[in-house]
Amino acid sequence: MSSAAAGAFEAEKRELVSFRVDGQDFCVDIMSVREIRGWTAATVLPHAPPYILGVINLRGAVVPIVDFAARMGLKPTKPDARHVIVICVIENQTVGFLVDAVSDILGVDRSLIQPTPSVSSDLTCAFFEGVIAIDQRMLRLVEISAVLPRVGFREDRA
Repeated sequence: MSSAAAGAFEAEKRELVSFRVDGQDFCVDIMSVREIRGWTAATVLPHAPPYILGVINLRGAVVPIVDFAARMGLKPTKPDARHVIVICVIENQTVGFLVDAVSDILGVDRSLIQPTPSVSSDLTCAFFEGVIAIDQRMLRLVEISAVLPRVGFREDRA
């Protein structure tokens, strides 16, 4: 296969990291995932939204941890040693998402990604790029930038 043909083939595929939360399957683009790590207790931030569990120290960087289930309107997670944190980069901000388990790394043909059904709420449509039916399951492709569009700390700490 020529390099041009290989490039066209790769353009047809999308690499995704799939994970489970409260018995549901979700996935994100692999390019937004920086690392996957075991649960680390977070330092609570007073007055943070209920889905923000707190912050952790990740090699000198302060990283907010989001309870993905709570953010999606599911039952909040009671984290323990079996849970994992998916560290993602959203624009220039590093964020950790608490999930039950990472399932797979998938190469999915772009044609398999179907639009989020229009019967869903506007918020649901904003959170998801689409739905993928694969291997007897339905994966929701998360629009990671919409889950937390403005994560970070204030620069003007006056």
